[in-house]
Amino acid sequence: MLNRMLTIEIVRVTEAAAIAAARLRGRGDEKQADQVAVDAMRTALNALDMDGKIVIGEGERDEAPMLYIGEKVGTGKGQRIDIALDPLEGTTLTAKAMPDALAVIAMAEGGSLLHSPDCYMEKIAIGGGYPKGIVDLDASPQENVTKLAEAKGVPVSEITACVLDRPRHAEIIASLREAGAAVRLITDGDVAGVIHTANPADTGIDIYIGTGGAPEGVLAAAALRCIGGQMQGRLVLRKPQERERAMKMGIEDPDKKFDLAEMASGDVIFAATGVTDGSMLDGVRFEGDTVTTDTVVMRSATGTVRWIKNRGRINKR
Repeated sequence: MLNRMLTIEIVRVTEAAAIAAARLRGRGDEKQADQVAVDAMRTALNALDMDGKIVIGEGERDEAPMLYIGEKVGTGKGQRIDIALDPLEGTTLTAKAMPDALAVIAMAEGGSLLHSPDCYMEKIAIGGGYPKGIVDLDASPQENVTKLAEAKGVPVSEITACVLDRPRHAEIIASLREAGAAVRLITDGDVAGVIHTANPADTGIDIYIGTGGAPEGVLAAAALRCIGGQMQGRLVLRKPQERERAMKMGIEDPDKKFDLAEMASGDVIFAATGVTDGSMLDGVRFEGDTVTTDTVVMRSATGTVRWIKNRGRINKR
């Protein structure tokens, strides 16, 4: 089991990244916004008493100077922790001051998170309360929304699917609409898209379908483990070297269809702080010498979800 104090300390980590990135909202500089978030998150992580290892990060060591896959963080004292993170989930959203940019992190007992390479992943996710196996990556979008509608007891016309607005998803979008489902397109931020399926009454999203980043897939799985739901993911490995890299990272079957527990097992803590205003969290607010943040933190072992609104002086953060 994870030290319960991590549920508080993890919030400080995402807050630091969100505040740093928020200063660059609407400035049009994606790289700089991401870099300041990385710097702030790394500094906050290294202040924690833990033996932390990045398993989902900013990329391979030769591509990312900080928070790369395999990097050790923390003081080295204490529990061994696997860490999946995205200091700025939604770099484009931040650069353009658009909704739903987040600073995101998940922590789990060592060996509990899928060690995925930085590649694409096919994903499908729904919230909790449904019989197991209602949706499946190998079924068509039409089949999935039809089965989901039956399980929910509503016509397909009352099902809304969240899909990243990408040319590669044209067939999926067409299939969903042909089945009678509504489609909510998002420009970025598929971690939030998956999380939204857990609370369709408020978000209006029943299912997430599509291909996005594998790191974001593991982060989303960590969140869904805490709040309940079903998810499947399968790595998209187009080149032999990509398959080889995945196997070197411990994935014995690169074609495997991973379920939720296989992507995030054990005791998991997940936190996200809003950078820009969104449907899940408010963005960072700067007022004079104070800053206000809005964070959600979840834990799988207890099933708790805490919403933390924090206000403090800027020069003390």
